Amino acid sequence: MYEALLISLQLALVTSVILLVLALPLAWLLAFGAFRGRTLLEVVVALPLVLPPTVLGYFVLLLIAPDSMAGRLWQSWFDTSLAFSFPGMVIASLLYSLPFAVQPMQQALRAIPESWLEMARTQGLDTLRMLPRLILPAARNGILVAATLSFAHTMGEFGVVLMVGGSIPGETKVASIALFELVEMQHFDEAWRLALILLAISFVMLSLVYALNRRTPAVPG
Repeated sequence: MYEALLISLQLALVTSVILLVLALPLAWLLAFGAFRGRTLLEVVVALPLVLPPTVLGYFVLLLIAPDSMAGRLWQSWFDTSLAFSFPGMVIASLLYSLPFAVQPMQQALRAIPESWLEMARTQGLDTLRMLPRLILPAARNGILVAATLSFAHTMGEFGVVLMVGGSIPGETKVASIALFELVEMQHFDEAWRLALILLAISFVMLSLVYALNRRTPAVPG
């Protein structure tokens, strides 16, 4: 039980960290970009919100299967299969939790007053130089919300990780799958303990999100 919980925590942490890096430029593009296909990109990013997890998991499994290009490259580089592995679950989790990272960041970036950006431009700052001085401080609450939601959402994954990772003890069996199997085997005492732990984690994460949303970001100096 605790081994599966540890794997879930590791998966959630790795996924959240990678999403912070990947989602910020995508959120910036969606917040300020004016290009043909922007609506289509927003739909693609938001698709995991409504797509059945098993459907997404199935497509990811096809993408990383041993006979796919990604699967063959991974096999040649690391001499192991990408499907039914922890890295494979990370790829699936990145796609599954992408909207939970992008959308809070996008909203936070849109909330930055245009006058701040114009003032920074008049001082000769391009976007890269504005990033540490203005953008990150002004959008920090949205970024923290994105990280928290990504972590919590990944912790609760079931269908996606089951399709892509299976249920290999010590490797790909996460807490949600372990809970399902405990109930199936009628080990209700262990199932109850694991369910309470997951409930507590979700409660703490959601409390943090609401606390961050209530905070008003300070104007960067």
